[in-house]
Amino acid sequence: MSTGAIIAIVVGALILLALLWFALRAGRERRLDTRREEAREIRREAEVGSARADKSRAEADAQAAEARRQEALARERAATADEQHREARERHIEAAEKDPDADPDEAAAEFDRRQAETAGATETDTGATTGTTGTTGDDQSVEHYERTSDSDVEREQRFERDSEGDVVRDETYERPRSNS
Repeated sequence: MSTGAIIAIVVGALILLALLWFALRAGRERRLDTRREEAREIRREAEVGSARADKSRAEADAQAAEARRQEALARERAATADEQHREARERHIEAAEKDPDADPDEAAAEFDRRQAETAGATETDTGATTGTTGTTGDDQSVEHYERTSDSDVEREQRFERDSEGDVVRDETYERPRSNS
């Protein structure tokens, strides 16, 4: 074989190897581009999922804030009602003190008895809060029980008023809400 033929075969083999190397490299680049595109798609899906989770969290936080606002409003209204009850009781006692035919102690006991009956007749169960009010024993004292649940905590509050309307017992218990 001549030197020219050997050189042509070597050059041909080198060109063939170069073409094979470029083809393999191009195939590898296509595979990497495909994997990069798949990774971008997965990242987009993850971002959408994260945005949905953030939206759900924000909605849950808004609902919890509204529940706390409603609970605070209910406590405020209960405190206002208690104050109005106390003032009305004092006015009944004051009227009985001015009336020569009335006994202030009997007027107070009668007022408390009527309030206990009214509170028992308007007892409600809202699902989140239950309350019971009634008299205990013969002394015309009033006991109140309230149970409140929100997303994190269950609360129980019990308080008792004596025949004078003064709070003689006030107990509040809180415990984490069980997710069962």
